[in-house]
Amino acid sequence: MLMNVKNPHAVFLDKSSLYPDDLDFSVLEKVAHWQWFEKGFDDAAPGDMRHSLKNAEILVTNKVLISSGVIANCKQLKLICVAATGVNNVDLEAAEKQGVQVCNVRAYATSSVVQHVFSLILTLNRKLLSYSKAANGDWSHSDYFCYFGEPISELQGKTLGIIGYGELGKAVAEVAKCFGMNVLVGKRDATDSRPEREDLAALLAVSDVVSLHCPLTENNFHMIGSSEFELMKSDALLINTARGGLIDEQALLYALDNKQIGAAALDVLEEEPPSVDNALINYRSDNLLITPHVAWASRESRQRLVNEIAENIQSFQQGVPRNIV
Repeated sequence: MLMNVKNPHAVFLDKSSLYPDDLDFSVLEKVAHWQWFEKGFDDAAPGDMRHSLKNAEILVTNKVLISSGVIANCKQLKLICVAATGVNNVDLEAAEKQGVQVCNVRAYATSSVVQHVFSLILTLNRKLLSYSKAANGDWSHSDYFCYFGEPISELQGKTLGIIGYGELGKAVAEVAKCFGMNVLVGKRDATDSRPEREDLAALLAVSDVVSLHCPLTENNFHMIGSSEFELMKSDALLINTARGGLIDEQALLYALDNKQIGAAALDVLEEEPPSVDNALINYRSDNLLITPHVAWASRESRQRLVNEIAENIQSFQQGVPRNIV
């Protein structure tokens, strides 16, 4: 079946996940006739959703699960656009079986993530949390023009260990070099024989900062756990803007409590959104900094994401599909 090239029926399943209030969606409106849902299947009347899916030629999802059942109910479906890089929320086998192509968006958030990574590193390395508190109290009672609290250090000459050397890992490495840091890159796995890559154990042992940038797979779930923390420097910083499941959260709490590492900064957790009694978000210490999965979320990054979705749809209509997974 051919798509209605001029005005295909498109359904955006979770528009609100992009925090759309400050974005321009006109670029999407030029390439399709849209039906918008804010939160996916949860906020739609079942009849409305069934009707929309029945007629949809294009589905756009950020995090809504597109199962084999959903795909089977979309009889007119030609294209699934994932409003992200990861496509683990789409049953790719079912899509292929039904002749539906799936595309993602790549490299749209590089600048945003890199800036967030170094915001986290600098906040911890310069002890900005504790010094900000001191400015509101202890500074007024200082004997000197400045207040000396915790020791602070520079990034120049420090070693940054990067685990995951794709688009984001490489961009972080380039900025690190501008700070005068030495950069080490971890091996992909035990079969990685590239001489310029370091074994995980060796990388952890010498790195002053460890930054994670790899996807979450069955093989690297909890790749940073008790034994890894024992290898790290006692003043090392651990940064994770990738996926929460890469770190054993209970082991991290133990490592922080027992000063196995200096500090950690996380933009992702294993459970998102976390429960109100999550041990990490209830941990009160300046050696743990948590942000709510916003490393990617600058306005510019989110607008690039919208623009890329439109480009993916337009390219598909023209018979030259791009970013197909």
